[in-house]
Amino acid sequence: MSPQLLFWVPAALRFLICLAGVGIVWFFFGATAGLIIALIGMGALAFTQLHYLFRLGSWLDNPHQSKLPDGWGAWTDIFARLYRMRRDDEKNQIELAEWLARFRQAMSLLPDGVVIMDDVLFLEWCNPAAQAHLGLKLERDKGMRVTNLIRNPAFIDYIILGRYEQPLILSVQERKLIVQIIPFENRRQILVTHDATESERIDMMRRDFIANASHELRTPLTVINGFLEIALAQPNLDPDVRTSHLKLMTEQGQRMQNLIGDMLTLTRLESVDYPLRSERVHVRPLLEGILEEAKALSSGKHKITLEADGPDLQGNVDELRSAFSNLVSNAVRYTPQDGAIKLVWERKPGGVQFIVKDNGIGISQEHISRLTERFYRVDKSRSRETQGTGLGLAIVRHVLLRHRATLGVESVPDKGSTFTVCFPANLIIEEFVPVESN
Repeated sequence: MSPQLLFWVPAALRFLICLAGVGIVWFFFGATAGLIIALIGMGALAFTQLHYLFRLGSWLDNPHQSKLPDGWGAWTDIFARLYRMRRDDEKNQIELAEWLARFRQAMSLLPDGVVIMDDVLFLEWCNPAAQAHLGLKLERDKGMRVTNLIRNPAFIDYIILGRYEQPLILSVQERKLIVQIIPFENRRQILVTHDATESERIDMMRRDFIANASHELRTPLTVINGFLEIALAQPNLDPDVRTSHLKLMTEQGQRMQNLIGDMLTLTRLESVDYPLRSERVHVRPLLEGILEEAKALSSGKHKITLEADGPDLQGNVDELRSAFSNLVSNAVRYTPQDGAIKLVWERKPGGVQFIVKDNGIGISQEHISRLTERFYRVDKSRSRETQGTGLGLAIVRHVLLRHRATLGVESVPDKGSTFTVCFPANLIIEEFVPVESN
């Protein structure tokens, strides 16, 4: 049945019933009584309609606090439909609020900053990343003009020119930000910020790495090519000179081989596809082997001792051997003849530590924070004399990161250095019987 029939048929039936009632009174009590009843009925009907109209108006003024009446006649259906509409509206508002909360939660988790502004750049909402990038605070700055909050000349020019198709590179609070404004809807704009500080630092490190690696490889290649050209130009070269040249070329070739090996080790340690292969590391035998290698490298020029009464570790044998060996070989290279080097493996509160202590040339304080950078050398000329690659401590840092260990450095120029590696207690394997050794 159509809505029109649903409305008019009941109304017509109610009208006919009223007419029948008036007719019965008219028939039994006369025309006057029938007219009086008719007037009373019309007045009651008009009063009922006005009453429900008043209730409807009151509800429309305050739909959340006023209650819809049950109604009578056609008003029953009207109020029922209004009730359903209000219930559906409340349901839609709840769903909208949930979606808005999810949207804001998702935006809050983004690493990029998101600022929502109106068409005249007044702040409506921003996520925590945008607050950190731009120094904003939503509770304080909401409703304020963004150009009054971000007082950067480059950003103001970007707004004035309105060329939003190209991003803006902005320096804010020692951060390098990539900023772009994206218009959406008719009266809204989104300001997006991306922190490129870390990626820029990585790109700079990559450029420095390539430049340093090229420089380190160029020197031995130049030496080898120079001696080969001499050998070709002078086939009757004196045997002693030729032997000297071959020895130097062998040393430079070994230097290149060590450098390439260290670079490959670093690349492997930094790769996400190279997980830590954990096993039981028998530290004492490992350190005893490193001690023998250090004595061979020293050729009897230093006094090197080992004290190992600490427990075994859970970790990777090859990686720890590389880290420990780099620390010990650096101590040998940078300690003058007749110097002393002491290796210690011992427990400490909350873990276990490996200490390499020497009385060598030492390191100035301004260099200590950069020691683990690739190719960073305190004394470049001395590093080349000692055949260092400049990557040893960078390898140590990555190995320790993979084992959740830390490296501490204490050093005084001309008095010596102490390198301390601290491992957490959860890597310790018990059931170790201490054995004294020199």
